[in-house]
Amino acid sequence: MNNLAKMVPVPSRAIIPERDLGSTPILEVSHLGISFGGLNAVEDFNIIVGRTEIAGLIGPNGAGKTTVFNLLTKVYQPTRGAILLDGKDTAGMSTMQINQAGIARTFQNIRLFQALSVEDNVKIGLHNQFKYSTLNAILRLPRFWDAERKAHDQALELLSIFNMEHMANDTAGSLPYGAQRRLEIVRALATRPSLLLLDEPAAGMNPSETEALMANIIKIRDMFQIAIMLIEHDMRLVMGICEGIAVLNYGKIIAKGTPEEIQANPAVIEAYLGQKKEA
Repeated sequence: MNNLAKMVPVPSRAIIPERDLGSTPILEVSHLGISFGGLNAVEDFNIIVGRTEIAGLIGPNGAGKTTVFNLLTKVYQPTRGAILLDGKDTAGMSTMQINQAGIARTFQNIRLFQALSVEDNVKIGLHNQFKYSTLNAILRLPRFWDAERKAHDQALELLSIFNMEHMANDTAGSLPYGAQRRLEIVRALATRPSLLLLDEPAAGMNPSETEALMANIIKIRDMFQIAIMLIEHDMRLVMGICEGIAVLNYGKIIAKGTPEEIQANPAVIEAYLGQKKEA
């Protein structure tokens, strides 16, 4: 699977896909950090993500990767540094405001409404797109039914990305683990993000499911023309679809580059294996 773009340098010494050179990066993070009780969980984190880039954030367990996602989505407010989304400073924004501004995410531990149907889980992601008054909803007036019809159609269209439209009426909690992972991605897409954050999307998937996921991540990027940033331990997935990769260790970036550069980087090898590569 060779869908990787040529990566080119930009003035900040970062690299982005060549196709994104004429556009403002969707994400620019500078000197980001957070401390908990005097301990620096993330320190001096800097990254730029191109508008249609598939980027990877990797590192050993406990390196701070999910903490970075929590900072980007304002689950945690940064102690220091700046986050620009589409050129706009996100300082002071809440998690909801960040989502409305264009960042959606999935979680390391699946967070679905287990008792609701598959379709209703997707409709929750669509809630900002359809407005009607409480009176319309109570009296079931035409505006309510029009919004419901549109939400139903859009939910099925989004589910079709993963060929899940036939599961629309199933209870989310009854789905196999891999299907629940896919449903969480669909629900995130329903919010119409410009940047999709995937936290270990292949966790618990078998090799064939992972192969399908790789193809679908590329499909999503191409279909919606959005950026995707993922945390993942499956190096075959990371090296197969990520264009730019940042490696985190003890809360600090120790390497950034293309898949080829990352695989050959001695600091990365040492972080993962605990020893330097022999000559």
